[in-house]
Amino acid sequence: MAKKEGFLRAHPDRVLPLHTTHTPDFLGLKVGQGLWQASGLGKGIIIGVLDSGITPTHPSFDDHGVPPPPGGKWKGSCNLKTGCNNKLIGAKSFVAGDTAKPPIDVYGHGTHASGTAAGNFVRNTSAFGLARGTAAGTAPHAHLAIYKVCNDEGCSESAVVAGFDAAVKDGVDVITMSLGGFPTRFDQDPVSIAAFRASVEKGVFVSCSAGNDGPSASTLSNVAPWVLTVAATTMDRSLQATVELGDGRKINAESMDQPPNFPEGPVPLFITDTSYDYHSCYTVSEKVKGKVAVCQADGLICTGKAATVKAAGGIGMIIVNLDEEGYTMVDRSCNFPTASVPFNDGNPIITYVNSTSNATGTISFRGTVLGVTPAPAIAHFSSRGPAPECYSIIKPDISGPGVNILAAWIDRRTANDTFVIKSGTSMAAPHLSGVAALVKSLHPDWSAAAIKSAIMTTSDDKDRQGRFIQDQQRGSASFYAMGAGHVNPSKAVDPGLIYDLDIDDYIAYICGKYGDAGAKAILRGRSIKCETVKNLTEAQLNYPTITLTPRNATHTVSRTVTNVGSTNSSYQVKVNVPDTVFLTVEPQILKFTKVNEKKSFTVSAKWKGRPVYSVEGKLRWISDKHVVRSPIVISDRQV
Repeated sequence: MAKKEGFLRAHPDRVLPLHTTHTPDFLGLKVGQGLWQASGLGKGIIIGVLDSGITPTHPSFDDHGVPPPPGGKWKGSCNLKTGCNNKLIGAKSFVAGDTAKPPIDVYGHGTHASGTAAGNFVRNTSAFGLARGTAAGTAPHAHLAIYKVCNDEGCSESAVVAGFDAAVKDGVDVITMSLGGFPTRFDQDPVSIAAFRASVEKGVFVSCSAGNDGPSASTLSNVAPWVLTVAATTMDRSLQATVELGDGRKINAESMDQPPNFPEGPVPLFITDTSYDYHSCYTVSEKVKGKVAVCQADGLICTGKAATVKAAGGIGMIIVNLDEEGYTMVDRSCNFPTASVPFNDGNPIITYVNSTSNATGTISFRGTVLGVTPAPAIAHFSSRGPAPECYSIIKPDISGPGVNILAAWIDRRTANDTFVIKSGTSMAAPHLSGVAALVKSLHPDWSAAAIKSAIMTTSDDKDRQGRFIQDQQRGSASFYAMGAGHVNPSKAVDPGLIYDLDIDDYIAYICGKYGDAGAKAILRGRSIKCETVKNLTEAQLNYPTITLTPRNATHTVSRTVTNVGSTNSSYQVKVNVPDTVFLTVEPQILKFTKVNEKKSFTVSAKWKGRPVYSVEGKLRWISDKHVVRSPIVISDRQV
């Protein structure tokens, strides 16, 4: 192959895994008001979905109220026998052996992602009778173009790259991708290279899931600086149950299995007594008959242990989170009466049951409850930074709803359209794709980097109760868990200032990182002589977040902001960093006299005493109307 004309580089074809009603309201999106009204619900924006396909007959993809795509913009085609309409305007398959077939979703993941990003309004939806309401995507009147790149075996990189290229050629505005593997060098990663062409060269906004390998550090996927890397958070809805122990203690629980005929009073509690089983409930004795088994969680699948307990005569389960899951309550459908409790609340249950031969508990199923706290909070499974391949860029970039998300699905057993509740960063990324579509509809000339900046600098670092966003252990979440913060769509359309980047900035960054060969690979053969380019270090890239590594000397980086707010405006800087760091910003005031005017500033950091491994802070540019916030990490690590 290398001898053929036009050959650049060959890559092994890796198989990448998929990352897998109330959220619009939780995000402040309301019919006939605010951002939804101003953006026409995302009208005229095309979202490309790279996933496992689509269920075209699902009501979420009805085109009621959706106008045709803008004339001259859409150049794609819809390879479906039925279902193509003003909502679902494109559908193709790039799965090997199936490229001529309609991209029908037999897995469900792509249908859920598509519905989350841009599903139309569907009234009277629920999952197992819970979370009732009107289901809608984040941009309900945006158009959808489907690119099937995954099947039950995963997602081949070659299919993903083909999907990217087709989406760009077809004319999409936004790409959502909820899949990915462990990152490699960007110049050796076909998906990162394809995303570069889409985002940097063609202006398509690319939103990607961060991965579900948390809470361990440095487990992120999709970390190239030209894509938005999205972490997952909880929201303020609970499918609630209450466990009241025989000693009077009450513990809040979650349950997707809420039978109407469960005993109302106290029932005996049972816990496995074999050391090798350690409460997993995959092995239970006949002693569980007529009792509720207390079981340790071991992932999201609980139907196996439920079947074991039921076969032995048990009447229900209490599932205790693992330590690493903490307070993240991921709803599990066990097909058996079940209440799930956080790790810290579960240990007292285990201790109580082991302390008496007559342990009892009352499980009360309370249905759907809104307004629970704390919310949002970072999910335990959401992958964490820092990203080794771009340590001087804070990743993930942003967080959004990704726990217990109700959206479109298909029941493969009955082939009926339905809605289910799923959790993962796969659910978070489509929310941000929808937000990007809303921003793009109001700012069609903004670059992908400008939209990313607007989303990040206007995000919330505090929850609905005004406390700093927490992680799964109820500690303050780090930027390497939540990114800049939790997305605030209504603020993102009016950020005041943006940190923009163009292709020359990225080329300077790539040259500084990989040299001529790397630049040629990422730019797909375009010849670049890095010696003629002023190379940028990673820390100097004009990103909305800032990483400083002063070690034994002062470290200074520069940033440039563009005024997209009022014609005459003035911004005062305010910095919050720990006392261990001396940090300065010059100048401290930025004055603008026109729209799109640019101003630059420098940020310098130095340790006051002995360096520590890593500390976090924030820099805010504050005007009468706007607060433009950038996370700061000061680290002793040398990159």
